[in-house]
Amino acid sequence: MARRSTLIADTTREERIRIVAEGLNWCDDSSCEACSGCTLGAGKLEAMYAPYIDGKLELREVNMLHAATKYTHG
Repeated sequence: MARRSTLIADTTREERIRIVAEGLNWCDDSSCEACSGCTLGAGKLEAMYAPYIDGKLELREVNMLHAATKYTHG
C-alpha cells in the first residue's frame, strides 16, 4: 500500500482530522499506552494537533515543537 501524503498542501481539513484521529485511535479514556502526552502538558492530544488540522503547521512541526518544549537531552 502506498503511503499517502500528510502535508497541508496535499490534504483537506477533513483529511487532516482523519489523519490525526487514525494516529491517535489507541489513545482514549479506556486505554493508555503511556505516551505521556497528557501528563507532559499537551492536555487533550486533539488540541495539540489543532494547528495541523487548521492548516497552520505541518504535522512534523507540531511534533517537533512539542518535543522541543517538553524533553531535554542529557
